[in-house]
Amino acid sequence: MSYEIYYTDEAEANLLELKRQGRIGKLKKINSAIKKLRENPKHPGLHTHKNNSIKNQSNQETFQSYVENKTPGAFRVFWYYGPDKSEITIFAITRHPWIR
Repeated sequence: MSYEIYYTDEAEANLLELKRQGRIGKLKKINSAIKKLRENPKHPGLHTHKNNSIKNQSNQETFQSYVENKTPGAFRVFWYYGPDKSEITIFAITRHPWIR
């Protein structure tokens, strides 16, 4: 099953800021992670797991998926299922909140 991907304004702003900074390598990694997420949110390379620390506006159960691992300031994609069963909404693309 392939999921339709939606972005909140915050997630779009995250991507635009990386583009503005010229972080092409980081954007390529993010695009690769989102492609995997679209095809299979449980893809082993994403290390997807529930995130109980971050809430979203819709009060949905949230998840985080790895863009990078074992990297200082490793990036994560934060998301939830919906609004439909075949959709995923990405609400943040940023550094792991606890790794700086």
